[in-house]
Amino acid sequence: MPGLTIGDTIPDLQVETNQGKIKLHQFCADGWTILFSHPGDFTPVCTTELGKMAQYAKEFYQRGVKLLGLSCDDVQSHNEWIKDIEAYTPGAKVNYPIIADPKREIIKQLNMVDPDEKDSTGNLPSRALHIVGPDLKIKLSFLYPATTGRNMDEVLRVIESLQKASKFKVATPANWKPGDPVVITPDVTNEQAKEMFPQGFESVKLPSKKEYLRLTKV
Repeated sequence: MPGLTIGDTIPDLQVETNQGKIKLHQFCADGWTILFSHPGDFTPVCTTELGKMAQYAKEFYQRGVKLLGLSCDDVQSHNEWIKDIEAYTPGAKVNYPIIADPKREIIKQLNMVDPDEKDSTGNLPSRALHIVGPDLKIKLSFLYPATTGRNMDEVLRVIESLQKASKFKVATPANWKPGDPVVITPDVTNEQAKEMFPQGFESVKLPSKKEYLRLTKV
């Protein structure tokens, strides 16, 4: 589906949330933001997801990450729904804002429309998630069907990966978890790597004898 994608700057929309009006650029500036949409209030998978997001909120906040939800219902509906979310996930408090989009206009501008899921009003939001960097550009996007809930451990993992990549000249390999070795990016020479990674690095011996797979810890 054409629209907002990785590398694009999010539009500076003014949106209505259950915590008042916000401007996206002001909200997302000087930090990382997880912007995530849901097909609708008072729906089963969405209720579990928002509860889990609230449960993980402390982990995200510790990493300088803000949370911003979106659903196609109005503010009053959001406020009533939050009671169910918190009841389903005991101890979790939904203290992040949720955008109201009853006219389905914001989801079009944020590329969060599900082409298959519809109701009497039109297309519903997809189960989408954008991670927005401090420069207001989208760094990563997930897109799930309405039938599949997101894994918050994976969201937390990719946040850590993106933040390491933004701070160091590294990338994270397949199945990487926080604490595992990372790889040094190919644009860094071995001489530069010695200066940039004084803790040392290991060049994996490969049949090609090319030293492009270099592991280090940061």
